[in-house]
Amino acid sequence: MKSPLYIVLLLTLIIIGCGNEDKVAQEVQNIPLELRVSRFDIKFADAIADDIPQLRKEYPYLFPAPDSVWVAKLQDSLQIELREEVKAEFIDFDKETADIELLFKYIKYYFPKYKVPRIITVTNDVDYKNRIILADSLLLIGLDNYLGSAHKYYGGLQNYIAQDMDRDFMVSNIASAFANKVVSGPKERTFLAQIIYFGKILFLKDKLMPFHTDAQKITYSEDQLLWAQANEEPMWRYFIENELLYSTDNKLSQRFLDPAPFSKFGLELDNESPGQLGRYLGWQIVRSFMNKNDISLQQLLNLSAEEIFKESNYKPNK
Repeated sequence: MKSPLYIVLLLTLIIIGCGNEDKVAQEVQNIPLELRVSRFDIKFADAIADDIPQLRKEYPYLFPAPDSVWVAKLQDSLQIELREEVKAEFIDFDKETADIELLFKYIKYYFPKYKVPRIITVTNDVDYKNRIILADSLLLIGLDNYLGSAHKYYGGLQNYIAQDMDRDFMVSNIASAFANKVVSGPKERTFLAQIIYFGKILFLKDKLMPFHTDAQKITYSEDQLLWAQANEEPMWRYFIENELLYSTDNKLSQRFLDPAPFSKFGLELDNESPGQLGRYLGWQIVRSFMNKNDISLQQLLNLSAEEIFKESNYKPNK
């Protein structure tokens, strides 16, 4: 049984933490930011062949092919249907705009020198692997990848791929694209280094998108997140008992880190589990470390996986 002193200290830390979060949220709201969103998808959907030269002039980086290719796209029946589906789903982009603006305010709070890119919404033939392209000055969002997981265009995709093809995951995908630019890849080939790498990315998303759920951050359904939380202790025990943390077996990435319909423990529970559970555990380790260490986000990103793991004193929830 926990002592009264322990409980008082724990409650004090929680109250202080909540106060700090409220202070950050207020400071973030006060950051001046002018978000530029260009709805190229609508302009192209409403265009005729004679409009192509002007569109090319406005968006030269979107027209790598000759005009004849774009005229053919304008007239193709499948392309017309795709553009109309996107137009109907995203006729109102206000909520997404507000959430993206808030995301970039948090980015500016933690990374003051970052220059917010111009945002351009497009269709990209449901190229879900490139649904978000973040360059130095541009952010391209392929809206045809966010029509809802049950949309007819995604019928040929496996469920685990279509699952996050929903507008609710758009901000999370943008945050991931940014995180991939500021979080250095693992310096070692160990499984531990890899899960801590993904843990850093997810913890960064904790900071950049506190207005979204944990499920959205890791692109799980709520049920998948609940499964991971309920099975955190047996998963961790499996990794320890099988001495996986310092293994350099490449197959571990396929089993526990890569997008997949489920994680591969080789046990009966596999089919019930979500994929990428190694990322989830890395996230909990980094969270445990940050709960015990008062350091900046930038300092965290510079630490080695070994330092984070040893100083986290991670104990899974039972």
